[in-house]
Amino acid sequence: MTAPLTILGEDEVLFRDAVAAFANEEVRPLVGEMERNGKLDPALIAKVFELGLMGIEVDEAHGGAGGSLMMVALAVEELSKVDASAAILVDVQNTLVEYPLRTYANDAQKRSYLTRLTAGTVGSYALSEAGSGSDAFALATRAERDGDDWVLNGRKLWITNGAEAGVYIVFANANPSAGYKGITAFIIDRDFPGFAVGKKEDKLGIRASSTVELLLDNCRVPGANVLGEVGQGYKIAIDTLNVGRIGIGAQMIGVAQGALAAATAYLKERRQFGKALAEFQGIQFQVAQAATEVEAARLMVYNAARLKDAGHDIAREGAMAKLLSSQVCERTTSLCIELLGGYGYTKDYPVEKFYRDAKIGTIYEGTSNMQLQTIAKAILK
Repeated sequence: MTAPLTILGEDEVLFRDAVAAFANEEVRPLVGEMERNGKLDPALIAKVFELGLMGIEVDEAHGGAGGSLMMVALAVEELSKVDASAAILVDVQNTLVEYPLRTYANDAQKRSYLTRLTAGTVGSYALSEAGSGSDAFALATRAERDGDDWVLNGRKLWITNGAEAGVYIVFANANPSAGYKGITAFIIDRDFPGFAVGKKEDKLGIRASSTVELLLDNCRVPGANVLGEVGQGYKIAIDTLNVGRIGIGAQMIGVAQGALAAATAYLKERRQFGKALAEFQGIQFQVAQAATEVEAARLMVYNAARLKDAGHDIAREGAMAKLLSSQVCERTTSLCIELLGGYGYTKDYPVEKFYRDAKIGTIYEGTSNMQLQTIAKAILK
């Protein structure tokens, strides 16, 4: 399933096709091994940097491609058709790490960190904790001023790209009496004293993507590494997650398309009662319905990306895109397993992996219920 050319510019088509070729030629041969090992191939990560996918929106002065959020969505979509784990590496780098740095960092921080993040350093975004999931701002991690530095103590959970990262955006409360207004964002290097990467989660899907805990034990952070202003962390986190949801939407439509492609290839080859399964109207209608839903979700994701690139607020549109795309992806990948019958339930065919990778879309960067809440507030305020 290829996006209609009428909604993409010539440069976007060329970019999309280049990423698609990379996904098929460089990523696909490694998917099985990475899935079994539960780890991205380090050589593949290096190639993703070489292709420029880890700094799509960063300006050329800081080593990036000077592209758009639409291009980020296209890259994530194409990678997800092959492997959602490789896609989320690119997604988090661009939307959750580089976006807040591009938007809120000062010039010195941009020179230091954006340059590193485009040149080979993986980034990670650390908001969630044991007691703050959907209630994302009930943070227990604390930041206390000590001279020119800050000292952070706490534990972060469910941190994507955390095992590979060298730079982290970590949220802590610098003034608990002020509630969420005390939350502050800090830029932390992996080698800062008191910082450590902890347990790696063993997950249902996106198994090659690392999900870890981060441990901050009197972690000393220079005052110059506050991102934005003290107490601005709440705003930064919300703004960043709104953008991140477009990336997750792109991931989900990519996963759904990957599953449909595998299923339709099977349906054309598998014969029952003297003809290919693809010739049965009952099957044709199911595939047509799924493809229509995927296309609708795709257009919502693209629309949200276009709106953000044009400078519009996309809290509602991003939530809608993530909500629908994750729901459609879950339904589509489930159908694809059924279309393959017993084969679909085995690891001999890729649809079971697409099915496992789909589930996370309704959970991370805001559950479906949280998206509904965001949408309802926007409509009913």
